[in-house]
Amino acid sequence: MNLNLFFIFNGKGRKDRYTLLPNTIITPLKKQIEYVKRIHSDVLHHGYGTASVPTALYRKYQGALKLCGWQYIFPSKHRCTHPYDGYICRHHLHVSAFSKHLHRAAKLSQIDKRVTAHTFRHSFATRLLENGTDIRTVQELLGHTDIRTTEIYTHVVGNRRAGTKSPMDCLFN
Repeated sequence: MNLNLFFIFNGKGRKDRYTLLPNTIITPLKKQIEYVKRIHSDVLHHGYGTASVPTALYRKYQGALKLCGWQYIFPSKHRCTHPYDGYICRHHLHVSAFSKHLHRAAKLSQIDKRVTAHTFRHSFATRLLENGTDIRTVQELLGHTDIRTTEIYTHVVGNRRAGTKSPMDCLFN
């Protein structure tokens, strides 16, 4: 398995998929995981630490849910009561908290355009196509069921045949 792939559970359109993990993110991600381990250790010391999971998983894996591997990589700042099962847990960082940090970062970077999480998704697809990645691979990485959804990105790239060489030219080079 490629170490630069990661699994997105219940992503855009409530779909699961694999996508690329950039090499530049590996070191900061490892630091974040170490941070989560420290938080989790402290939480366990205070008698908590059960992961926030759907009820069916809670019933099935209740004994294992205090293991660090079940914890979110980007956890919420505060513990809470699980809405269905009533135990104390820590959910993932809420989308609104992420949006606040993203808007603050855009402002500090003096970016005047509106920046959302979807902006990164759009840029990811556009750059892949600009760099010559075939559209089927982009479709898979974005989790699109229909290739026509992925083809929307080709208008941004311009002429999708630009840079395509005739096989005959390749024979003589």
